[in-house]
Amino acid sequence: MGSPSDIKKGAVIRQNGELWIVTEFQHVNPGKGAAFVRTRIKNAKTGKTLETTYKTSESIDFADLEYHNMSYLYHEAAGYVFMDSKSYEQVTMTDEEAGDQAKYLKEGMEVTISMHDNKPIALQLPKKMTFKIAETMPAVKGDTASGNVTKEAKTDNGFLVQIPLFINQDDEVIINTDTGEYVERAK
Repeated sequence: MGSPSDIKKGAVIRQNGELWIVTEFQHVNPGKGAAFVRTRIKNAKTGKTLETTYKTSESIDFADLEYHNMSYLYHEAAGYVFMDSKSYEQVTMTDEEAGDQAKYLKEGMEVTISMHDNKPIALQLPKKMTFKIAETMPAVKGDTASGNVTKEAKTDNGFLVQIPLFINQDDEVIINTDTGEYVERAK
């Protein structure tokens, strides 16, 4: 048993006899009343999502998981294939199991896979990752403005991200994998 304040992205909660993966969460401290945690959870078997709130006074049953550091190898029809760096055992996560974070995967990168009963449940990536900008509109002289002005760009992994106007094609940028937002230009 644990506290709702221990909830984080990728945590696995046992609720009504089923495993639910936390995909989003927000700690809320209202001006009046008790604090609570608003979450979006996904069923590990069916993929169904729910929005749930937990009061900080409640207790939550976190599932017992094993965490394995694995290398991402490749994507095939069955899903994403990972290899344990120590035992060389390979596991495959379906597209649904890998979820939205799969778009950040690069061949050979190290990730942490949460396992329950020798079955992959959730994928945890580094919080920040570096990507090369493959396509974007060039900056035009006079395109300066105060505030947060962005343009759309496609990364080398093929996903779209909003970046500042001064970033050009072939520049490397750091992306927050939790939010999918631009953080800074890579050095």
